[in-house]
Amino acid sequence: MTPEVHALPGVSYVIPVLNEVAYIENAIQTVTAQDYPGEVELILALGPSTDGTNELVRQLAATDPRIVTVLNPETDIPVGLNLAIKASKYPIVVRVDAHSELEPSYTRRAIETLNRTGSANVGGVMKAQGKTLFQSAVARAYNSRFGLGGGSYHGGAEEGPAESAYLGVFRKEVLEEVDFFDETIRRGEDWELNLRIRAAGHSVWFDPSLEVTYWPRESWTKLVRQFCATGIWRGELVRRYAGRNPWRFFAPPALVLTLLASVVVLVLQLTGVLEGWAGLLLSLVYVGPVAYIVLLLLLSFSRAGGPAWPDRWRFFFVLPTMHLSWGVGFIVGVVRGARDTTDTSRTGI
Repeated sequence: MTPEVHALPGVSYVIPVLNEVAYIENAIQTVTAQDYPGEVELILALGPSTDGTNELVRQLAATDPRIVTVLNPETDIPVGLNLAIKASKYPIVVRVDAHSELEPSYTRRAIETLNRTGSANVGGVMKAQGKTLFQSAVARAYNSRFGLGGGSYHGGAEEGPAESAYLGVFRKEVLEEVDFFDETIRRGEDWELNLRIRAAGHSVWFDPSLEVTYWPRESWTKLVRQFCATGIWRGELVRRYAGRNPWRFFAPPALVLTLLASVVVLVLQLTGVLEGWAGLLLSLVYVGPVAYIVLLLLLSFSRAGGPAWPDRWRFFFVLPTMHLSWGVGFIVGVVRGARDTTDTSRTGI
């Protein structure tokens, strides 16, 4: 090993895994194919998968000594991440998702950014892609600022300090300092961790040159369950951290409430309960839903030379599916808390 390579910090990649047989091999291959010349290890926290994921991972681990596994019987992502991080041995921790694929230069460039900025965590752009027509429509929604609320790692932004980071390349010493991921939070754990990292006086950095491919959920039912669970936990985060949540958290629930109010007003007007000035004034509630539908139409159908018409219609329905599922979940989370809500889209059913 040359002196230059020896001087590079070792890197521990961590992946929580549950029922990802269709994706995990590609995720692992993009980790082991990184062009980073320093020492590396890959630690997978295996949940009780029922689709052959664990058997596949163990086969891959048998052929590569860099691949290590730990058991995560609790299945929750933060628990699995903490188990993997605590089992790691290197000073840099790179979080990887089983549905993600790293660009070959991701690690090398992220560590260069860590050193250049002195930050505690660096993240880049989530570049969603699809293998099926439905998944491609969801990916288009993910990549749209309108789809997921304008976070820098979804739509891209200028390099600089950030509120949170997609996945993340961390200094392990900082993770130890802030006591790792909060295991009582099952979704949104990355946002909450980065909140504590910043509160401890460290910086979180966004570098748009870092790209990670992400494969969204493959069906309507999984998409609804994923976004509903995410919304519930975002509502829980608002209960815990009131006043420190970005405005975009509140857009989907505002849409849901406006739609419900519109339905109530419409029924009252049609039945003659609301008439005159009162009915006219309350008709203003229709402005929000109408504006949302117009924007959906513009985003889906206005661009010449874009996707085929069936693909545009899928996108037209995928966007409100994401927004309304998230919004309903958020309201539930704010009203009663997340309690024991889990993301059942990961069960493989």
